[in-house]
Amino acid sequence: MRLDDVPTSAPASALPAHPAPTAAGAARRLVGVALGYFMVLLDMTVLAVAEPDLARSLHPSTAGLQWVVTAYTVTFAAALLSAGAAADRFGARRVFTVGVVAFGLGSLACAAAPSLAALVTLRAVLGVAAAVCVPASMAMIADLYPDPARRARAVSVWAAVSGAAVAAGPVVGGFLVAAGGWRAVFLVNAPLAALTCALVGGRPARRSPHDAGRREPAAGPQPRVRRPAAWGAQLAAVAALALGTDAVIASGAGEVVHGACSLAGTGVAVLALVRLDARSDAPLLVRGPGLAPALVSGAVVNATLAGVLFVVPLVLTRQTTLTPLETGLAFLPMTVPFAVNPLLTGRLVVRHGPWPPLLLGMGLLVAGGLALAAAVQDEGLDRSGGFAVLLGALGALGFGTSFALPSLVALVIGLAPPGAAGRASGLFSATRQLGASVGVALAGAFVVDAPARGLVLLAALCAATLAVLVTARRRGARRS
Repeated sequence: MRLDDVPTSAPASALPAHPAPTAAGAARRLVGVALGYFMVLLDMTVLAVAEPDLARSLHPSTAGLQWVVTAYTVTFAAALLSAGAAADRFGARRVFTVGVVAFGLGSLACAAAPSLAALVTLRAVLGVAAAVCVPASMAMIADLYPDPARRARAVSVWAAVSGAAVAAGPVVGGFLVAAGGWRAVFLVNAPLAALTCALVGGRPARRSPHDAGRREPAAGPQPRVRRPAAWGAQLAAVAALALGTDAVIASGAGEVVHGACSLAGTGVAVLALVRLDARSDAPLLVRGPGLAPALVSGAVVNATLAGVLFVVPLVLTRQTTLTPLETGLAFLPMTVPFAVNPLLTGRLVVRHGPWPPLLLGMGLLVAGGLALAAAVQDEGLDRSGGFAVLLGALGALGFGTSFALPSLVALVIGLAPPGAAGRASGLFSATRQLGASVGVALAGAFVVDAPARGLVLLAALCAATLAVLVTARRRGARRS
């Protein structure tokens, strides 16, 4: 719901005002919101180190293992398009709590999954629950901190948690797998979900716009002005993402007919999405000059990150004798920059704009991808210096991603049409998750016979994206 959708005829005295939050109360809820976000992002990286143990336990095909990862990102991406509207419609704290509870219960179910099919289905449920949490968490921060300066500091804390989750994921995953196998990586979410709910619980901190829109004034009931949910477009988005991912996975597995059918279905779903969204009163898609290259860039960055996280643990298992914990520690050169580099990137964006750190980040992704491919080529990790090259390549990928993504967020918000920054941010998050699904599918197609080839393909995508961004920057400079 937008602010101008709230009925204005209700007198302020008719609305039961909740007391403004104390500093301690707001801080407690902020910790809870950040912890919930940490839990959601942790689940995106913690499973990487568990892949070899999961493969030994459930004996999936490569395609099946890919779907364990992409079932989460596909539904996460699709549901993000409507999750923000749900927070506006039903209240941010309520939606956030429902999402956290669903995530905790779904994680317990994943830990007990008896088969690959059950695990893939439950991972899809987790993706929906994660998507419900993320936009609602931002809305809760806006409710807790109405003052712009305090809100900016709170958002920085919230954003820093994402870097910590990415950094901790492989290490935590390695520790859990060593202690209890792949099922243990899901058990950790239940206590995190319970603690999150305890921290954000209690009465709402203050009256929010969506709460005001649902209450009735003393003079009599007022109509509720709500934008209808774009369910048709949302279902078309889910179908397009799922069928597109299936087409890539099937083609990589050599199932040409299957892949062609899924590709045709993807085209039909995309056309339906565009047509239904154009007719909707609450469109999911955002259009604006220069926005498309930024959205595609976000997808490519996440494709590279997810593809590397999928391929490298399997390669390390094959070419080295590392334990799961040692495998997790090997990812630190890539994941630590997520926790420390965004602060530098933010300063660069403020001083020089988003383009210089963005182009630097994409260049590092190209170099890191090619170096990583060279390290794993022909059992290269067994050679002298091969493992050192791998660590250096992972470092380049980590710094490249942590330069590129914050810059892209600033660019997308700056390019969004007036009044559409929220929808543009949601669409950007959705395209990033779509990219993660495609990255796993592309890199996974070569992981058995030629993992280096998949990594070169990801690097080539980054190089092509870098060229597109350079062209887009020049065009934007000419328009201005």
